[in-house]
Amino acid sequence: MSLIKEQKLKSLFLQKGVNKGFLWGVATSAFQLEGSPYADWATWDSVLNLNPKVTNHYELYEEDIKLIKNLGVNAYRFSIEWSRIQPTEDTWNEAVVIHYQKIIDLLNDYRITPMVTLHHFTHPVWFITKYPWHKRGAVEKFIKYIDKLTDSIKDVDYFITFNEPYLLILGGYIEGCIPPGYKDFELGIKAHRNILVCHSHLYDLIHSKNKNSQISIAHNMAVFAPWMKWNPLDRILAKLAKRFYNHSIIEGFLNGKIIIKLPTLKSYEIDAPIKGKLDFFGINYYTRIHMRFNPFKKLFVEFRHRDIDGHGLTDMGWEIYPKGLKKVLRYASQLQVPLIITENGIATKDDNKKMKFIKAHVDVIESAIKEGIDVRGYFYWSLIDNYEWLHGLDARFGLYKVDFRNYRRIPTKAASFYSHIIKSRNF
Repeated sequence: MSLIKEQKLKSLFLQKGVNKGFLWGVATSAFQLEGSPYADWATWDSVLNLNPKVTNHYELYEEDIKLIKNLGVNAYRFSIEWSRIQPTEDTWNEAVVIHYQKIIDLLNDYRITPMVTLHHFTHPVWFITKYPWHKRGAVEKFIKYIDKLTDSIKDVDYFITFNEPYLLILGGYIEGCIPPGYKDFELGIKAHRNILVCHSHLYDLIHSKNKNSQISIAHNMAVFAPWMKWNPLDRILAKLAKRFYNHSIIEGFLNGKIIIKLPTLKSYEIDAPIKGKLDFFGINYYTRIHMRFNPFKKLFVEFRHRDIDGHGLTDMGWEIYPKGLKKVLRYASQLQVPLIITENGIATKDDNKKMKFIKAHVDVIESAIKEGIDVRGYFYWSLIDNYEWLHGLDARFGLYKVDFRNYRRIPTKAASFYSHIIKSRNF
């Protein structure tokens, strides 16, 4: 990256007084807080039939933004639920757009920088039925929606185009465990390319409307290790997983091509028109995954978690591995754009465990910054307990506990601890 471009990026990040230095934030997604009767996920998981409003955030957003303000953060990442705005293909609910603008306005009034996620897993039912991502029409429909939305939404500079697109492809097109529920690798490759084409178009589109825009994706990164180091098959699987899941998207932003190599399958090379189309890089980091060769599993791969370092496992069975954050930051730093941790959190009912998790990962970020890695922000997932994809309402990520019977928000010790972390760290 040229010195001129680097200086331009830094000046954009430092324009607003509240943004001088480091972005401390919390992250959520609209559907996980609000639900939506028009979204594909609403009919996918029976838990949502009993809890259609989830946390009732759609009505209680002002209360929740006050919770954000009380934390002392200066940024908030959230998504806009497409299915509420376009419940059918030929309708546009302006009242819903105004609702989300009210959220943006209130955040700005509190000097909390909004970071808007444009696509966070969910779709209107009509879209995923008629224009699933492997069809060309998906690109046109989504760009048309974002074009109209960004004409209406004002006073936002930070955008995430897609949240964890690799998980959408793995779950929706290979495993078939999330919408649209396909189990077809070839269709997944087409869908993957179309999503990247969308990102490319949206990068240009949003920049044409707002020269101060900062645009990225949020890419889930994990550390991969062999289940048994002595087993060459486990080692090969770990290497392939790391290259596909962590590295290929970064290489796509560097050179415009994504190469996918999976066990027992041929290699794929995707022409991805995303070279250089990144103002910062959003990293969602949670865990380390151990890869085990198993001839009875799909693609001969078994994903395992084990507590090697003594940090324990989360309530979802994920290994707590703070050191892994440094590893993914080091690799992502070759993009030579600012890095932002757009999600990092733990599912646990144990407040002490939650506080230890936050401190351990913030310590790693501090170490990375001292090492010279350009980390510009940290967003804890999540502000309040919410619906966790395929895990229902029991995965307690929130700094504030939610009583799903009456929607009451209850502060945890981790909330005040996170506030203390923000005040005590000077990045």
